[in-house]
Amino acid sequence: MGTFLFDSIVFGPVKSRRLGVSLGINLLPVNQKICSFDCIYCECGWTNSMNTATWPAAIDVEAALEQKLTEMVKQGELPDVITFAGNGEPTLHPQFTQIIDSTIRLRNLYCSNARIAVLSNASLIQHQPVFDALLKVDQNILKLDSVIPETIEILNQPLYKYNLYDVIENLKRFNGQCIIQTLFIKGKYKGTAIDNTSDKEVEGWLNALREIKPQEVMIYTIARDTPTENLEKVPLSVLNEIARKVNELGFKTQVSG
Repeated sequence: MGTFLFDSIVFGPVKSRRLGVSLGINLLPVNQKICSFDCIYCECGWTNSMNTATWPAAIDVEAALEQKLTEMVKQGELPDVITFAGNGEPTLHPQFTQIIDSTIRLRNLYCSNARIAVLSNASLIQHQPVFDALLKVDQNILKLDSVIPETIEILNQPLYKYNLYDVIENLKRFNGQCIIQTLFIKGKYKGTAIDNTSDKEVEGWLNALREIKPQEVMIYTIARDTPTENLEKVPLSVLNEIARKVNELGFKTQVSG
């Protein structure tokens, strides 16, 4: 049973499986998960509430990041990437666009070779300010765990009305300036089997990739504790076979087993 929360605005740097030396930014409260999804595999645990009065202010995020970058410059240890992740969905922050702009400014000032990445579940990309902000970052990493609505309902458990087909249409609007991240998993949840590695699942997902035309695809599986039992890590051999099919479509693919 997994519950892991980040206890600060800026955390790390940590060695990321997918991104390298990553300095993290948590735009969510430090004492609870706030997310538009309630994924059954999330290392942060369950989403108990969407209500919060403790968003870190944009000015505090900027100050915390500048302090950490100043320290890293003095130590001669700069990050490969500044990553928006943390205790839920970063694009929910009401000052998300302002924070992206200030982060770009600080990156350019202190570590111009570092990338800026956002890990998002893509649930808010229909909002133009969020969409525009994501276009400004180097790695716009957006979740697409399945293209079958019933699977999404079990695996990601959206906490509001969620139209998968609208999401795919909005992913196409990035015109390739996005990275699709997909977590593959097997197991059971509340007595229902879950397996997004099946032929039906993978073929439908590949068809969506053909339409979205992402600059890269990140394929991975669970690596830490999950909030529910009966979930299985997908073998690396299976992930590599899925990646082979993605490569045949002409998309760069990264696998994390």
